[in-house]
Amino acid sequence: MQSISPETIYRGNYAWEKSLPQITKLTKSPLILGRGIYTNKLRSKIFIDLKKQNLGVNSANLQFDCCYEDISRVKEIILNNNHDSVIAAGGGKVLDAGKYIADCLNIPCISVPLSASTCAGWTALSNIYTKDGQFINDVALTTCPKILVFDHKFIQTAPSRTLASGIADALAKWYESSITSSTIEDGLVQQAIQISRVLRDQLLIDGEKAFKGNFEDNPSWRNTIEACGLTAGLVGGIGGEKCRTAAAHAIHNAITQIITPSKFLHGEIVGVGLLLQLRLEEMKNKNKLADQSIKQLLVLMKKLNLPTTIGQLGINVFENNNLEKIADFTCRDTSEIHFLPFEIQKQDIVELITNFEQQKIKT
Repeated sequence: MQSISPETIYRGNYAWEKSLPQITKLTKSPLILGRGIYTNKLRSKIFIDLKKQNLGVNSANLQFDCCYEDISRVKEIILNNNHDSVIAAGGGKVLDAGKYIADCLNIPCISVPLSASTCAGWTALSNIYTKDGQFINDVALTTCPKILVFDHKFIQTAPSRTLASGIADALAKWYESSITSSTIEDGLVQQAIQISRVLRDQLLIDGEKAFKGNFEDNPSWRNTIEACGLTAGLVGGIGGEKCRTAAAHAIHNAITQIITPSKFLHGEIVGVGLLLQLRLEEMKNKNKLADQSIKQLLVLMKKLNLPTTIGQLGINVFENNNLEKIADFTCRDTSEIHFLPFEIQKQDIVELITNFEQQKIKT
């Protein structure tokens, strides 16, 4: 069974307003799920608009990340108030939590991304974390969201940092799937990989213009936010579990195990993992093109103000046994690192990160 896409997608300026007639047909008592104070104004608009449609609407916020504690609490709110849908309005953690809760309760999820930081508004997958933001596992869901509302006016309100993060995360689609799945003969998988290549090329061309340009009359911005929020999700939908993540996300998941005062976005960490994956390919698989890919990515990442080392994520890998912790989690039995077409040992990751952070390998 393969969940490829949301049943209905609204995109563009005022997509939210255009979606209201269908939303009112789907739900009579929705719960709006959100999180941050920065998106309160948008969630208030969503609440008021739904009230005007005579819906029995209620709101709840995540207190932490997409964690089991928050999930259990919100499920109780839904059950106690007989809500018949979840409208997840926010970033990736909110969208993942909303999808997971709706899936557990067998009610529809309507995803309303408020940034282009991930493709979580599209996918039938939720990443679960601890209260402190440490990755636990990902959970495959039975369906994608029933309705996806990708309103450009909403996305415009997000900090530019979220767009940069989304670009890094979407770029990983090509670099991870092309190495893990290029030998698979399944036609849909091959097509998904080719879409991810086009996606990469578009982001390399338009990413900086989108990040530094205006919203209005800027095709680069429109193309980039939809590449991050929609096309990246389509790649996973068509490719399915065979269009896999690899070292970039495995290293992301490991880095989240180190609790730091500063919180970094998913794509910001994935971007560092992507650079490390390419160094790993060069080191273990004799990939001579990896160095050129790194140089190309570094140019863009620096223009997007993205971190390019673990140190820039606020972590000194050479203290508190951090390097060992990251290497252990990266190489655990269930890690995506093992989707690579060559064997990886813990010592490989230790050597890789040591050289990378000490700049013995030039970046």
